[in-house]
Amino acid sequence: MEANPALFDGPTVVCAGVSWKGPETLLLTWYRATYRLFLLRQDPEHGLSVPSVFVSVAQPTDDGRLLVGRGASSTAHPGAWQLPGGTMKPAGPGVALDTERLRRHAARELAEEVGHVVASEDLRLWTVTRGRNGSVGVHFRAPACPADALTEQYARLVAAEVAQGRTPELDRVAFIRSHAEVGELGGTTVNVLQVLAARHAVTISSDRRDRPR
Repeated sequence: MEANPALFDGPTVVCAGVSWKGPETLLLTWYRATYRLFLLRQDPEHGLSVPSVFVSVAQPTDDGRLLVGRGASSTAHPGAWQLPGGTMKPAGPGVALDTERLRRHAARELAEEVGHVVASEDLRLWTVTRGRNGSVGVHFRAPACPADALTEQYARLVAAEVAQGRTPELDRVAFIRSHAEVGELGGTTVNVLQVLAARHAVTISSDRRDRPR
């Protein structure tokens, strides 16, 4: 908490419900809260479910791998492997929390955590998950990029953060091909990573089949 006080005191979005509004439209209702509300999940006696709303970015490499990062000790998931991303903050008065706002937030998280800048319009909506505590994840997919370039950008980001006396949000990055390699990362993972890694493998396989020959 001392390393990142805004993690507990900052505004956040709590999911109030999810329903289908037509065959291709998912309606998500939400309310404003502060991040400390999520601490109710840790109550050993009551264990209240407080669903969050978060975004992440599946960043593929040009050789078919997927970038994952390990959360630093000052984050909500210390030591856990995950995709770059973060919990949503409430929109301002009269501002809709829609797909475009989620997309812009995802692009910002990728830049802040990995140092890789992608225009938000280049992120395509990939999938939506419902994980532990009922939390809703909206996941976008970025254009492929060479792994060496991503590694170099991340190293520059870390150097800049350390020079400013800050702790990077991800203390390591790695590249995997499928859910089968998640276990080789060591340590813990966020609960949706296995599902997203498996979907990545399917997406890569489908993309290769659809490529013109």
